[in-house]
Amino acid sequence: MPTAAELAAFTLEVQHPTTHGWMDRAARLGNLTEEHEFDLQLATDLDLAAQRAKFLNAGPAAPAYLNAWTPVTPDLHAMLSIRFEGLDVTKPFVDVSVTSRPVTRADLPALADAARVYAAFRPPRLRFWSAAPMGDWADLDPDRRVLAAPVEDLRGHPVPDRLTLVPTTTIARHADAQAAYDAVAAAHPHHPHEARLLSAEDLQECNDAGTMFDVHWRGAWAGYAGTLAYPQLGLDAQVVQELLLAPHARGHGLGAALSTLLARHLPDPSQVLSGTIHGRNRGALHAATRAGRHDVGGWWWVPLP
Repeated sequence: MPTAAELAAFTLEVQHPTTHGWMDRAARLGNLTEEHEFDLQLATDLDLAAQRAKFLNAGPAAPAYLNAWTPVTPDLHAMLSIRFEGLDVTKPFVDVSVTSRPVTRADLPALADAARVYAAFRPPRLRFWSAAPMGDWADLDPDRRVLAAPVEDLRGHPVPDRLTLVPTTTIARHADAQAAYDAVAAAHPHHPHEARLLSAEDLQECNDAGTMFDVHWRGAWAGYAGTLAYPQLGLDAQVVQELLLAPHARGHGLGAALSTLLARHLPDPSQVLSGTIHGRNRGALHAATRAGRHDVGGWWWVPLP
């Protein structure tokens, strides 16, 4: 079993080249090492596995919940884990959380075969990370993409007149935000699978951190924009928790400006503004890239036999 530091080195090497200049390498490795310490605990701690087995109650005994560091091909190892979408035990999947080198198309059959270690859960698919452009895997079903850029690089883009952010002082608008999400879902039934409103509790957490903002447009409330600070892909990041426009503000080309305004309001220009967007949410992806955020990779689904 590799050490957490070795797993961190593997993870850093499969990241998009653009991101390597955004942060000191040693500091980024430190963030990744902390993250992978939990991966190792999930691979070795039977007490934790027993807790997961009891909580999830998916059927198999505790050892089946352990992460597995496994050979895939002669030159590829992977850390595999059993996960459940939304903690729903009827939706298991095998997650590839670390690979010793970038995954290629030729690796997919062997990865699927390695996933048999979790056959007791009958997972229908496997998820892996790739920093390659979306077009390289166009035949697969995408999960989320990471769109990111240094805060300082994002601040100079133009912002439409009368579009501003105001620090949120109350979560009273959460119901209005939910109505906005519901309106989009009614018009686009696929939307709930691609994005969902953060909970009132999570909204309050962003508010308490001082990084949640009300969007005002033409003098009226028009949505939310907010982040939380924690590492993403090992980067010191302000991670987007919500970018929401109310129905009356949609369709006016305002989406990209929300990233710009967020960057201007965040206190540390050395951080990265980062966030995930579903690979099929073309509108949100386009808005993020227009704002100057880079698509630095994402997760893909592979069907399992």
